[in-house]
Amino acid sequence: MLILIAGPYRSGTNDDAALMQQNLNKLEAVALPLFRLGHIPMIGEWVALPLLQLAGSTKPGDAAYQEILYPVAHRLLLKCDAVLRLEGASKGADEDVRIATERGLTIYYRLEDVPAAAEV
Repeated sequence: MLILIAGPYRSGTNDDAALMQQNLNKLEAVALPLFRLGHIPMIGEWVALPLLQLAGSTKPGDAAYQEILYPVAHRLLLKCDAVLRLEGASKGADEDVRIATERGLTIYYRLEDVPAAAEV
C-alpha cells in the first residue's frame, strides 16, 4: 500500500525551524519500518518542501505555504491506500484523516497495527 504518514509538522513549533525539523524527523522515523513491511511510505512534506522552495516561500504560513503545503497532502490522498496518523496535535493531520475517511481509506494510529503487505 501507499501509506501517507500524517502527524504534527508545524503544530506546536511557533514556526521554529529546528522544532519543525524535529517533527519531520518523527514522521520519517516510521517510514523505514513501513517500507520493510512491504509498503511505500509517503510524507506530504517530502513533496511540499521542495515545491515551497521553488515557489519562493520565505516563512511558514506565507502565501506560497498556503498554496502548497496542505493541498499537496490532499492531492496525495487521492493516490494513497491508507493513512498512518501519528500522535500529537495537528489540524493538518486531522484534516488528512477526515479526507481519507471520506474516501474510505483505512486509518492506522499505531505502526504495530499496519499489516505486512503480503497480508493485505
